[in-house]
Amino acid sequence: MFTTARPDTLFLGAQKVSGDDVRTQTVLAAQTVANVVKSSLGPVGLDKMLVDDIGDVTVTNDGATILSLLDVQHPAGQILVELAQQQDREVGDGTTSVVLIAAELLKRAHELVRNKIHPTTIISGYRLALKEAIRYINQTLSQSVDTLGKETWSISPRLQCLKDHWI
Repeated sequence: MFTTARPDTLFLGAQKVSGDDVRTQTVLAAQTVANVVKSSLGPVGLDKMLVDDIGDVTVTNDGATILSLLDVQHPAGQILVELAQQQDREVGDGTTSVVLIAAELLKRAHELVRNKIHPTTIISGYRLALKEAIRYINQTLSQSVDTLGKETWSISPRLQCLKDHWI
């Protein structure tokens, strides 16, 4: 009975899936999860009404809450749910944004692979972009804690006379 099975299948009736198909399914799963939370992004994001198996209703626009209430089966989708949960634990905000960014990065990487760019090259490019983004944030957008609030005294000479009173 087992001798007729192909050597590249683990179980009878199993199906061999190529790398291209797996990659496409992974990107599709990530896009599906991202599409669920996309409309809840931002200050004017829409609320989602979720009903669980026993009929409890949850209305929220928080990405982490939405994703935690979903039963995501695909491993790529589960990774995005875990990403949102980790973002919520560590930062407390930005859960929808990280899911949307991760899904978009996967989609763009998939397009590059379909255009015959090797995945290692794509990963190297993403790592280089990460280093550049961190450098830009540190050099351009960051401000020393020691200088926070001090420039407000130079904004208005009228407030300068009150500086000694408040500090």
